[in-house]
Amino acid sequence: MKLNEIAPREGSIKKRFRIGRGIGSGAGKTGGRGGKGQTARSGVRVKNFEGGQMPIHRRLPKRGFRNVKFALRLNEVNLGDIQEAIDAGRLAAGAVVDAAALVKAGVLRREKDGVRLLGNGELKAKVDFAIHGASKPALAAVEKAGGSVKILAPKREEGEKAA
Repeated sequence: MKLNEIAPREGSIKKRFRIGRGIGSGAGKTGGRGGKGQTARSGVRVKNFEGGQMPIHRRLPKRGFRNVKFALRLNEVNLGDIQEAIDAGRLAAGAVVDAAALVKAGVLRREKDGVRLLGNGELKAKVDFAIHGASKPALAAVEKAGGSVKILAPKREEGEKAA
């Protein structure tokens, strides 16, 4: 084998289609941009513009309530991840596991508004949790292993009333 005989695998490299190279190429003249007007030019193209007609996002009624401002951003942790950290010696099985302990153990990157425990995986160690939420399978698995789950009240902003 010589250097000039080396070639990429068959079909791995596709030649790029050159537009605007004459009428016979099939993508000449307008170059796939259609006729005249704003969309034929480079740069600006108005999104959601329907030719002066009232756009669909303004025609449809706005209904419901979106709790974006007050929604809690919780970290989701599976039981398998907790057991993995215990097996690796990063979490103590006897100590209370909360958001700060999970961050210190490297299970989570940051605390956010709290932790929600999910039931994916198997928990063998007896662990006591102090978290903001847990799914039913997760609660059952923790209690089966001999541990307990304490559900904490959500963090409140200053001036917010307790319900």
